[in-house]
Amino acid sequence: MLKSIFAASVAVAALTGAAHAQDSYDLQFQSSDNSGTAAFEVQQAWAEHIGEMSDGRISVEMLPVGSIVEYNETLDAVGAGILDGHITDSSYFTGKDAAFALIGNPVGAYSSAEELRAFFNEGGGTELYNEIVNPYGVQFIGPAAQTAESIPSAVPIDSVEDFQGVKMRAPEGMVQSAFAAAGASPVNLPQSEVFTSLDKGVISAADATTLATNHSMGLHDVAKHPIWPGFHSLPLNEVSITKATWDQMSEEDRQILTDSVVWYADELAERISARDEEVAEELRARDDVTIHSWGEDEKREFRQIAQEQWADYAERSENAQRVYDALTSYLTEQGLL
Repeated sequence: MLKSIFAASVAVAALTGAAHAQDSYDLQFQSSDNSGTAAFEVQQAWAEHIGEMSDGRISVEMLPVGSIVEYNETLDAVGAGILDGHITDSSYFTGKDAAFALIGNPVGAYSSAEELRAFFNEGGGTELYNEIVNPYGVQFIGPAAQTAESIPSAVPIDSVEDFQGVKMRAPEGMVQSAFAAAGASPVNLPQSEVFTSLDKGVISAADATTLATNHSMGLHDVAKHPIWPGFHSLPLNEVSITKATWDQMSEEDRQILTDSVVWYADELAERISARDEEVAEELRARDDVTIHSWGEDEKREFRQIAQEQWADYAERSENAQRVYDALTSYLTEQGLL
């Protein structure tokens, strides 16, 4: 009898322990940003914030780009559970479906992080994106965005015409197509190779990231003609998790993650914007760097070229057409198109 009671007690303890284990999570997220960059620092702060919000029940280890898989392989890695999540530019997965280009970085669509987030939060973008990524085993938690990206360049570029023949880094997707249409010669490189490629003259310019993050990567030491403020590219910085993990989480934990992404998005936009201004002042004080700021006519010309790519991408898949329809409808309603 005593043996039976003891055995039952052990079984109950084991079940209780198992249930408790399911209520705590040790997660690995991989970023598309390099360690030491301004963006990655905010992502590390986000990981700490989740721990505080959840009283330590949800622990997130942020890994820099390339730690486990290549930057354009994280979608599959998250779906397979090799990674628990990622924070990345969604357009890196354009090779899988053209929809990733349109939802990840519709070049010329947004002028601020707030406009991008509004499409996802108010224009149905979050629901639509989950319909696209759920079949990959991934759950999109929420959107974030930095400031519009600058272009570090080793040569002066003051107009669309100046892009003719310039070999430049541009990520796979619509950004690459837009620069090609503008006359540049795009090269697909991970951010981790941008500095070396600029330094060795493999490329002359780069669509990389924001002015602040470019500076933290040392790019202005080898590309001394940055184009800023940015106007061409404001990509979705998605925060996603393995769907199987999301599905087993409690509603409380899902809400913690959702709220944490809102915190991250606010913090990212605020910090990067402030840091951009600081870096701009620093660069203006240097004799060896010249900031090139485009006029409205030049910006409009490039954006028109870029937007012509939208319809082309929409024809490439059913999902891409759905994104195109939703995006253009929303932007038209908002008076942004």
